[in-house]
Amino acid sequence: MLSSHQVRNILFVFILLSVLGCAHGYAQAALLMEQPYGFFGALNPTGHNAIYFQRICAENPVQLRRCRPGEMGVVIARYQGIDGYDWVAIPLVPYLYAVDNPSDVPQLVDHDVVVQLRNRYREAHLASLGARLSPGNFVHGGWTQLVGSAYERRIYAFRFETTAEQDDALIARMNAGPNRTRFDLLFNNCADFARVILNGYFPHSFRRNIFPDAGMTTPKQITYKLVHYARKHPAEDLTVYEIPQIPGYRHGSHSNKGIDESIVTTVYAIPIAIVNPYLAGGMFVDYLVRGRYHLVPKHPEVLGPENLSALTGPAANLENSASAVSPASGPASVASSLGANVSGAVPLASAVTRPATETGSGMKETGTANE
Repeated sequence: MLSSHQVRNILFVFILLSVLGCAHGYAQAALLMEQPYGFFGALNPTGHNAIYFQRICAENPVQLRRCRPGEMGVVIARYQGIDGYDWVAIPLVPYLYAVDNPSDVPQLVDHDVVVQLRNRYREAHLASLGARLSPGNFVHGGWTQLVGSAYERRIYAFRFETTAEQDDALIARMNAGPNRTRFDLLFNNCADFARVILNGYFPHSFRRNIFPDAGMTTPKQITYKLVHYARKHPAEDLTVYEIPQIPGYRHGSHSNKGIDESIVTTVYAIPIAIVNPYLAGGMFVDYLVRGRYHLVPKHPEVLGPENLSALTGPAANLENSASAVSPASGPASVASSLGANVSGAVPLASAVTRPATETGSGMKETGTANE
């Protein structure tokens, strides 16, 4: 028969194991707010939304499962022009850089290198989506939007905590659904997809607004609501990271804008003001009152392929917490050097992280362009 001392020790061990088990029940996800780019991005400067999950991985691009040891998670989003699918899941590193290993990411690319990287990844991993997938164009999306996103634009990641139960429920729901496209640029876009997913984690917190986006869902609006929620719930420990655009393939991506902001700060305001000056004035006032969101800390940590663990790892960076009362103002970190194994690419020497260029003016990323 066990003594009282032995019973206490056994109870202590069980309690300790329970605590450790609860600690490992938490993982990370991140709302990705991606800047618009190119000619269409200038016409529709709203951008793109996707969601990264650290615990969820892709069995194939349209079927989810729990991650295995060593896997870095998956990015899920609604895309246009992917053989009728509504959403597609791509592992984090290929989604950003079109390669499997961070050590293969070049520092500088050109058109031929990006095409080579994307084609190589498609041949190796995307055959299940069909052999005749369209690469897309500046108006209609295609499979090229699934890989190498960081060659096109800058991305901001708003990281929050999730539980195993929430992630398992999402896996079951996504795998059980029909996954047939219902894409609509105005009312069923990538931001609407993010809105529905986030409501599964934060019920009734994300919905369309008449103001400031005329009833449409934009990434800037969704991100604002996530930040607003996190400020009311500091336990979420929302943390902001910048993933810079790899230079060489395109000119730098544009700042994101909401609907009102897109209209009143561009040439679209002129014909609207001529046809209906009251409408133009109302939109301008709405933009001033409700359309300017300050979302990004002054100096978010900048992540490159060599330090993505800051996003995928379990520890939160409190200095970059968006749920804090004031944004972080600490110095930028320094990225380590990294080699590249892509023909025609310039090897990555030393990359120094830098603060976001939107400092002081609020985040200007949103929308539905280039989806």
